[in-house]
Amino acid sequence: MRRHGTGSVAGVSTPAVSVVIAARDAAGTLPVTLAALADQEPAPTFEVLVVDDGSTDTTAAIAAAHPVVTAVLLSTGAGPGTARNVGIAAARAPVVAFTDADCAPAPGWLAAGLAALASGADVVQGRVDAAGPSGPWDRTVSVGGPSALYETANLFVRTTHLRAIGGFEPWLRPRRSKELGEDVWLGWRLRRAGARVAWAPGAVVHHAVFPRSPGAFLAERARVRFFPLMVRRIPELREALLWHGWFINRRQACFDLALLAVLAAGAGRRPMVLLLAGPYARELWRGARGAGRRRAPAIAAVHLAADAVSAGALAVGSARARALVA
Repeated sequence: MRRHGTGSVAGVSTPAVSVVIAARDAAGTLPVTLAALADQEPAPTFEVLVVDDGSTDTTAAIAAAHPVVTAVLLSTGAGPGTARNVGIAAARAPVVAFTDADCAPAPGWLAAGLAALASGADVVQGRVDAAGPSGPWDRTVSVGGPSALYETANLFVRTTHLRAIGGFEPWLRPRRSKELGEDVWLGWRLRRAGARVAWAPGAVVHHAVFPRSPGAFLAERARVRFFPLMVRRIPELREALLWHGWFINRRQACFDLALLAVLAAGAGRRPMVLLLAGPYARELWRGARGAGRRRAPAIAAVHLAADAVSAGALAVGSARARALVA
């Protein structure tokens, strides 16, 4: 189904770029996203397609009432990958620019992304910064350089390439949490099909910061149990993303070493083995030192618990996927 908004910023039949935004219950953040799109300067001709993915709030009404929105499209509530495919099918431009309903593109976002495509790329990634200060548990997204995860908070792709591979292919839908991995899989399918990838540092998007409790921070870490499945499907991630091909990051590798050191010291009564826990102790200190003396111990304790949750989740996920990621 297609519901039209009040008009297009471009006001032309064939825009240079179609901005696709999948939105679900985004009434609290979507107005900021749309205002940022209205402020694009210097602006190429563009259309804005907001895909309402089964919202129960006023997301669709907000989008339809905003003058920057060309059309509000309706999806089934199946998830962001399916919703973005609705936008791809409706896109009239030769380029699709993806951002999320909790993001605010900087004024030169579209111009910088298209300039990078004009240099010979088929896929362009841009920087994602937090929209403001964030606490140790708060949720946001940051992308500071070329990413193996192809985050759709800031991604430009030639429309012909998207349609040639069939758009997004949702494949990882946890029972009790949101879909994930559809953007990673899209990026690597494009690369396998020969798409040329570029990085545009001037194409900047600011991601909202959402307050989060320590408990929610710990619960989020459990989602890394799906990462081995991702690596099994996309073996290229071992070289492109994993630390030394096996570890989700350096910090987790330090935690694993520290855990082995504690277990070895306890089993063999060799306290000197505990020196191997030094690198992880330094990681904890770096993560907490800016919080002040009073808060630093509590922050370090939560980070320690979070790394333990990650280690357990990765062990379970590796066993299920039969692909080791530590």
